[in-house]
Amino acid sequence: MNIRPLGDRVLVKPIKEEEITKSGIFLPETIEKEKKAEGIVMAVGPGKLLENGERAKMEVKVGDKVLFEKWGGEEVKIGKEEYKILESEKILAIIE
Repeated sequence: MNIRPLGDRVLVKPIKEEEITKSGIFLPETIEKEKKAEGIVMAVGPGKLLENGERAKMEVKVGDKVLFEKWGGEEVKIGKEEYKILESEKILAIIE
């Protein structure tokens, strides 16, 4: 994949929600599901450009599993895969 986010933006691949519960119950698409706010960082921009001309250090790196704001960012489709492009401030935490 040749996508490089600009500024302090991050490309995240959301983790798909299970269609079958742990107890084996199938969840049809007619049931409204809350969007999951977990994903894997696929690409990271160079960082926000500061007034002094330097770049702020990005707190996430490629491969990090993160929690992000559910309704933040832009959804994009690249090939058959769906991704989100978020500003770094929309990422709430790194899951370790």
